[in-house]
Amino acid sequence: MGNVPTAQAALFLLSLIIYLVTVVGNILIIVLVVAEQHLHTPMYFFLGNLSSLETFYSSAILPRLLASFLTGERTISAHGCVAQFYFFAALATTECYLLAAMSYNWYLAICQPLLYASLMTWKVCLQLVAGSWLLGLLVSTVLTSLLPQLQFCGPRTINRFFCDFTPLLELACSDTSMATLVAFIFGFLDVVFPFLFTLASYVCIIAAILRIPSNMGRQKAFSTCSSHLTIVAVFYGSLFVVYVLPRTAPLWQLSKVFSFFYTVLTPLVNPLIYSLRNREVREALRKGLRKALASTQTL
Repeated sequence: MGNVPTAQAALFLLSLIIYLVTVVGNILIIVLVVAEQHLHTPMYFFLGNLSSLETFYSSAILPRLLASFLTGERTISAHGCVAQFYFFAALATTECYLLAAMSYNWYLAICQPLLYASLMTWKVCLQLVAGSWLLGLLVSTVLTSLLPQLQFCGPRTINRFFCDFTPLLELACSDTSMATLVAFIFGFLDVVFPFLFTLASYVCIIAAILRIPSNMGRQKAFSTCSSHLTIVAVFYGSLFVVYVLPRTAPLWQLSKVFSFFYTVLTPLVNPLIYSLRNREVREALRKGLRKALASTQTL
């Protein structure tokens, strides 16, 4: 993106719009979930945490990218690079577990409706969310601690628009076998396992929906979890292209494009999908706007 000097202004404006829409949209969802009493349910509790995560997630990458477009400075300090990777890895891992927790919530709501209230209590919700954040921080701490143990002799050009683990390992001139092994193990535990859990949950959900006799009932049941399923498809689809496909030259270029999807576009589409497809969120938004307009007219 930085190889076309004439496009830097346009890229800066586009990235700025994406960042502002992402932050404002996700913060708006957080405010609605906190302010509206009828949204105080497990589903919207998870959604509020997901919106908080997406706000931090985009803020770990986009501001540095905006500064690069604005100033033309394409370098980052070693400490800045490690810090960016730490927050990126922590938030990406947390999102994997949080999406799995949300899929479990949908599984209980659709497949075990009579047991839902007793199984998905507020204590369980807090434990699932806290566990997601703690695991994300733990994994990121371990992976980040491996980087200072490596020697980097050059070149010093990261083949990505942000500091990611694999492009950093490719710059190391010391033995990276231990770091690669640790990253593989954590990749399975923190990406593959949550994905398989999420996939299994949706297989059960879809099977339960197909057993509903009426078309209207099936459509209503599927519409309740379709927003979350869309986020899961975009997020994991991008991760698969970036980290699983072979490292041939054409696919490596494609992976760089898809890295933009899960780091920038996923936080953007989260508030758009949930606000446009969710009737309760739309109603809460209209109610909040009416209150804001009434208070403004009173002043």
